[in-house]
Amino acid sequence: MNENNNASVGGNVNSPSKKENNVLMGVLAYLGILVLIPFFVAKNEPFVKFHVKQGLVLFVIEIAVYLLFSMFWSFWMLVQLLDLAVIVLSIIGIINVVQAKEKELPLVGQFSKYFTF
Repeated sequence: MNENNNASVGGNVNSPSKKENNVLMGVLAYLGILVLIPFFVAKNEPFVKFHVKQGLVLFVIEIAVYLLFSMFWSFWMLVQLLDLAVIVLSIIGIINVVQAKEKELPLVGQFSKYFTF
């Protein structure tokens, strides 16, 4: 029994485990500030890197919406609409991760090219 445990720990990690980790990191990329976890942990994986860039675009939009709300609280309905749009885009991104797709988010996905790391 000890030999089996050593075989799995000793570097013969199967790709399903790596795939599950990439999916987890990809999902975290679309959850606001949690985008920092995959950024620091798994940004060298091409699949995760793609989704981290998409998630960073959404995170920047979230910060801009927060700043907009703090300066122009009278436009709270517009801010709420923008918040809803970010939530919908996050859900689309998470669906793409789960389906193992590297598909840009509608409307804002093209801005990810400005993140180079």
